[in-house]
Amino acid sequence: MSGASNTTAGGAAPSTSELAQPSLVTRSRDLLTAWDAQQAAYITGREARFTMMLDILEHVLPPDGVVLDLACGPGSITARVLDRFPDVTCIAADYDPVLLELGRNALAHHGDRVRFVDVDLWDAEWTSALGDARPDAVLSSTALHWLPADVLARVYGDLAATVAPGGVVLNADHLRHLDGRPLFEELSRLDDERTQQRDRAAGAKDWDGWWADVTSVAEYAALAVERDRRFAHRPPNPELSLTFHVEALRMAGFAEAGPVWQHFDDYIVLARR
Repeated sequence: MSGASNTTAGGAAPSTSELAQPSLVTRSRDLLTAWDAQQAAYITGREARFTMMLDILEHVLPPDGVVLDLACGPGSITARVLDRFPDVTCIAADYDPVLLELGRNALAHHGDRVRFVDVDLWDAEWTSALGDARPDAVLSSTALHWLPADVLARVYGDLAATVAPGGVVLNADHLRHLDGRPLFEELSRLDDERTQQRDRAAGAKDWDGWWADVTSVAEYAALAVERDRRFAHRPPNPELSLTFHVEALRMAGFAEAGPVWQHFDDYIVLARR
């Protein structure tokens, strides 16, 4: 009705935060969708490798299992796990305060089935943030390549001590060909270029364009300062081979480890505790 006041049933006007929150959630969901599009432009078959990871979970995950999404970003894996497995819960762990808050808002509709935690994998005590949880599966996508060899090997050891008996680790990542095979390297590079050209033409943004959209939201722009502080002195990502990952997992105490999916230099590595 024209002229009606904007009040709740009890007569009190909604607070500014109450009015703004639905739009922030909607905006966050849109940004997560855009994140998936810009990431897919860098990774040929990104959705296919997610599907493979979830297919493996279907065989090994208890119906009410716990999944750790390690270095989760805004929660792409978590979203897919929660949608496919209605009784599973997720712990989504990352060190980027912007992406963590974006994920919390975008996936808020899942309620207590998901918990976002702030962890720094460079910190040897990072698993304390998980509390008493013993994940049945740990999934990671396009993230662990940022860790240097010593930190990555220690993280795999941390996972071996944390995952439930019989649990699995699934790491999907670019693992460059480092063994002197120039044709393999060239084919991988050309495939990356084709995917980026195709997806950009279809409207996917690059990282800079997506990040500009994120930081146009006041709540995320405020967190970007802390993000810059956290990552200011981190070294560039090292180039570690598939062989390194597999051997590091075995040395960490996993009973078996190896690749289960490949597209040029993009792999899923599976390890079982």
